[in-house]
Amino acid sequence: MQRETVCRGEVTAYLSLIFILLITFIGGIMESASIQLAKNYRRADANRAMESVFAEYQKELLDEYDLFALDGSYETGSYGEQNIQERLSYYGAGNMEHKVERIQFLTDRGCSGFCEQAAAYIEHRYGIDIMKDMLGMTSVWGQQEDQAKEYAREEQDSQDYLEEMLAENESELPETGNPIACADRLKQSPILTLVMPKDKTVSEKRVNGQDMPDRRSKNTGYGEFADVAVQGGNLSSLLLGEYLLEHFSAFTDDEHAKTVDYEVEYILGGKDSDRENLEAVVKKILNLRFVPNYAYIQTDSEMKAEAEAMAAALCTLLAVPAITEAAAQGILLAWAYGESLMDLRSLLKGSKVPLVKSKESWQLQLSKLMTLGTDEDCSEGRDDTDGLSYEEYLRMLLFLAKKETVALRALGMIEQNLRMICGQTYFRADLCISRMEMQSTCHLRRGIRYQFKTYYGYR
Repeated sequence: MQRETVCRGEVTAYLSLIFILLITFIGGIMESASIQLAKNYRRADANRAMESVFAEYQKELLDEYDLFALDGSYETGSYGEQNIQERLSYYGAGNMEHKVERIQFLTDRGCSGFCEQAAAYIEHRYGIDIMKDMLGMTSVWGQQEDQAKEYAREEQDSQDYLEEMLAENESELPETGNPIACADRLKQSPILTLVMPKDKTVSEKRVNGQDMPDRRSKNTGYGEFADVAVQGGNLSSLLLGEYLLEHFSAFTDDEHAKTVDYEVEYILGGKDSDRENLEAVVKKILNLRFVPNYAYIQTDSEMKAEAEAMAAALCTLLAVPAITEAAAQGILLAWAYGESLMDLRSLLKGSKVPLVKSKESWQLQLSKLMTLGTDEDCSEGRDDTDGLSYEEYLRMLLFLAKKETVALRALGMIEQNLRMICGQTYFRADLCISRMEMQSTCHLRRGIRYQFKTYYGYR
């Protein structure tokens, strides 16, 4: 007789607990993955919406000036955060709560957004190596500016000393045949009448200065962007200047069809009229040209001897050696000033002048100094093919000027031109967004609240 063997399956309490924990662990992983997937969807929605909003950049600004910016007013002339939130909702991020965490407009923080884009444009167009080669000249430009200030003080001291010596001796120099008196007369005359080419006239166009961003109250952003902003420096200033020379007109350009004719001169001068801005720039170039002219004349023994002989003739009746020496120095200063006027005539007619003068490149004879600015004056500036042009002096002045001031005035010119030429009457640079970070809050299932940030900026 056979016995049947019965096998019974049993699960211990320990294995039951392990099984429950395993199921719970797998369920937790699945729930976590599901929540993370929901978060990713929300982030994707916000990123897509943000990119779509910034894709609505100001088209005319890009076409005319190669700049990206989002018009935060949406053609109303008045900025409101609600405008951006509505566009985010339109592009699929409406199931969230949005708050602008930080925002920057083109005019914020020294117009850093504008300057960065301008520098990036020039770097992309011409390459950084060319600009770095030019960077070596910037130290020379700075030295010239410092020397111009030093020579201006020296000229004033020399004039004061001569006047003091004449007063002590109760005498004065004759007016006739006196280069010093001639230079004083020239300095009192409107400078444009002395240096303008005969075939050109000065534009009389004007802007409404009170409506420019450097004078009116501006809309401002908030929040730091140090983590994404590009650091400036000499190279950045040089790149900005190159951008301005390419996109804005100057006196020597052939075509002028914008709000004002001399846009670069406005950026440098900041006056309301073309005439005032051209005059301001010409005076700045005059100071820069005076430096190499006066430096050279001090080294030329023949010119110094000619000045001393004329000083001796002027002071014959005074018989005071100190006055004769002071007069000779004053004549050299007057001669260098007259030569600088001749250089300006060359530059404004499109010719070039050498950075450093020599006997061959010196233009003005001492006898011709007496006739400058008179009916007998028929002198025109020469052209030195190895010299610097008017545009190159503008490049120098743009580099030496305060970067923030130059950038803000350039944005003012952009405003005026887009309003007048493109009909964008609502356009304001301080309403144009260059970068923004948005904090979004959404509610997932079972009361889970998810908060994240989304950043976008033009570069």
